[in-house]
Amino acid sequence: MDFTLDSEQTALRDAVRGLLGKAYGSSETRREITKTDPGWDEKTWQRLAEMGALGLPFAEEDGGFGAGPVEVSIVAEEIGRVIAPEPYVEAIVLAGSLVAAAGTAEQRAEIIGALAEGQLVPAFAHTEPGSRYSESATGVTASGSGSDWTLTGVKEPVLGGARADVLVVSAAVDGGTGLFLVQGDAAGLTRTSYATFDGGRAAHVAFDGTPATPLGEAGVDQSAAIAQAIAAAQIAYGHEALGAMAFALETTTDYLKSRKQFGVPLMTFQALTFRAADMYVSLELARSTVTWATLVLLDGSDEADVLEAASRAKLQVSKAGRHIGKEAIQLHGGIGMTAEYSVGHYMSRLTAIDHALGDGRHHLAALSSALDGHDVVEPLP
Repeated sequence: MDFTLDSEQTALRDAVRGLLGKAYGSSETRREITKTDPGWDEKTWQRLAEMGALGLPFAEEDGGFGAGPVEVSIVAEEIGRVIAPEPYVEAIVLAGSLVAAAGTAEQRAEIIGALAEGQLVPAFAHTEPGSRYSESATGVTASGSGSDWTLTGVKEPVLGGARADVLVVSAAVDGGTGLFLVQGDAAGLTRTSYATFDGGRAAHVAFDGTPATPLGEAGVDQSAAIAQAIAAAQIAYGHEALGAMAFALETTTDYLKSRKQFGVPLMTFQALTFRAADMYVSLELARSTVTWATLVLLDGSDEADVLEAASRAKLQVSKAGRHIGKEAIQLHGGIGMTAEYSVGHYMSRLTAIDHALGDGRHHLAALSSALDGHDVVEPLP
């Protein structure tokens, strides 16, 4: 099977790489941008919109460009190469996909068109304090009927939640978990922004009788749509991690070639080159798994198959990210531990990706729970 990018996909990769490479040419530039709200560069976000990157996964009739998960993966990987803080996965792949999947025609036209043009930034408010990873919501409850609903409860952390123009909120309804739209200036809405350990921004979001509009049909259990959108985001996060791991490996191998010890380059020492080779193996194994998961998503496979593929990709990325991040710091020695050098920031971002939407241990447990229905096999004599 040919996995080579076609000419249009290559042009997209080169355009995004050129834009983000200029915007985040150094780790110092990224630190300056992320230390204050909104935690990312509004001008860079608008330029991504101008080149069509924000509208890639959405249907043309909704204001998008009708591309697919492969094109999304290209953008996500380039974001990972410079660990750009723009909320691409959070706003486009997660919140945007939920609007596309569950929203009415009017809601899709209103939100997705503005999102693709860079005029509106949504965020998915789903995680609840003290809860484990789940597709369901219990801490925020919805009450009402028809188009008149209110929400009460707390969501935290909400990635990009302080800046978001509209929140896509999961809430407990009779019969399951519903989805609601909450405007950023709604009454009873309180958002408190704070920095995350990887340099991003998140928010504590509280609802106190906050007016909300049902996303799609009111009172319907949207757990399946949430699960599918989360799976797509997990795969996109995998591609972002691939970009970060590839850069960490390149930076480490360049350092081994240039840094000298006892008058010779570090690459002269066989043990160090073996460790760098192991990093490469981890990267390629993760790339194969994430690419396969992307193709499962692209083929429109059964929903259960998509969820399993996303879990497998997330688990492999968890293992590879920890391995490559730790080795990059170790092989750089003392400089790898400093805030001024890039590899520590890449390790932080890889750790954040690991814990987003279920960490490696969660997905290992989920995959293991499906191993049933097999008879006991007697060992060979």
